[in-house]
Amino acid sequence: MTSTPYWIAGRPASGTDVLEIRSPFDGVLAGRTTTATTADVETAVGAAYQVRAECAATPAHVRAAALDHVSRRLAERSEEIATLITAESGKPLKWSRLEVARAVSTFRWGAEEARRWSGTLQRLDTDPAATGRMALVRRVPRGPVLGIAPFNFPLNLVAHKVAPAVAVGAPIVLKPAPTTPLTALLLGELLAETALPAGSWSILPVPNDVAAGLVRDPRMPVVSFTGSVPVGWSIRESAPRKHVTLELGGNAAVVVGPDQGNEKSLSWAATRIATFAMYQAGQSCISVQRVYAHRDVAAALTERVVEAVRTLTTGDPTDETTDVGPLIDEQAARRVEGWVEEAVDAGARMLIGGIRDGAAYAPTVLTDVPSEARVSCEEVFGPVVVIDTVDSLDEAFARVNDSRFGLQAGVFTDDLKVAFHAAQVLEVGGVVIGDVPSFRADQMPYGGVKDSGTGREGVHAAMEDLTEERVLVLTGIAV
Repeated sequence: MTSTPYWIAGRPASGTDVLEIRSPFDGVLAGRTTTATTADVETAVGAAYQVRAECAATPAHVRAAALDHVSRRLAERSEEIATLITAESGKPLKWSRLEVARAVSTFRWGAEEARRWSGTLQRLDTDPAATGRMALVRRVPRGPVLGIAPFNFPLNLVAHKVAPAVAVGAPIVLKPAPTTPLTALLLGELLAETALPAGSWSILPVPNDVAAGLVRDPRMPVVSFTGSVPVGWSIRESAPRKHVTLELGGNAAVVVGPDQGNEKSLSWAATRIATFAMYQAGQSCISVQRVYAHRDVAAALTERVVEAVRTLTTGDPTDETTDVGPLIDEQAARRVEGWVEEAVDAGARMLIGGIRDGAAYAPTVLTDVPSEARVSCEEVFGPVVVIDTVDSLDEAFARVNDSRFGLQAGVFTDDLKVAFHAAQVLEVGGVVIGDVPSFRADQMPYGGVKDSGTGREGVHAAMEDLTEERVLVLTGIAV
């Protein structure tokens, strides 16, 4: 098997330290690459800094054409890329295919936003002293971007770093996760086919300690990080003068209202909860972790969730029928196992699951979980869901808010007043009515509050985060 090159200023390169990527399911070799050399890292950063003005001045049609090209090529090579995602991450093939489809959409949205990215005119003659003046307000890139992506979506979360940067004309140096770099490197092949300025993008497989130096480098004034809470906030603290955006996950909650007692509503809620508590083996920052069900529906809902979880197929992620694959490695599975055992020892009841096999952990449903148990108050990032009974919606909303996280929440209700009340009182970045918090459209603003981070992803929202306003005042004109 040949070694996959990394990308330095748009050109392929290789180092001497070989990095082997193996499937977390069976240890089969997914591919090889090399760690970027110190010299190549410096070349990438230097090139991004040198080309920043050229990138910002690149015509919109060039940026849009590049993003359109990547979108088309992702679609053309979708099965190959989905297979690679599964090979290096252990994600079931059905979910890998969906990730590719979402990345196709993300780059397409980037192209569309690049075409309409423009300024606004503001008349200033609202005061006598400003008669004959008008302001043109535009957004310009803050400068080169350091994008740091996680392992759980090795293509689409990379897309959410790259597409907005290209769309606004900001150079980007991307660091993929050490466990899943191959998909990002394949994306580099597609970027290399475009007419983007030389030096406008690099993809660097580097250890995390090297990333710390990149975070501090003054030539990259923007850091966009998706990953763990401790690492994210340490980045912000280590670079206080930089513009840092953080998407740090959470322990997403679902509320099931008392009006959901009919069979259709219960079945829908239970199926969605079971599916999206366990998809990606729970390794999604908006996978369902906490469920607060009204007493009128809690028993029936819990029974149906367990039934739905029982039908999920676990095992080989390359099997077309597999719903839940392994976690990223055995250490992650052991951590989940320990947290569940902790909760059970503290009085929680396990209704299904609780079995670990290497890096795989069986989909698990718990109830009667103490609020201080880590499976309830921390981010499990594994296939575990906790179901609690509440006596009112006010209690449910208070329980959702009783968390240091606040990314998204889902509320199953048919009552429009409840929906608007939830949107008003829930301390999260997004509220999804009639579904789980795991829903995300790639064009919508996405991000959290509290320890879930700062700033927003979603193509247009990220473009705003990567830029700042610049005002041009025109004098002596007829307004």
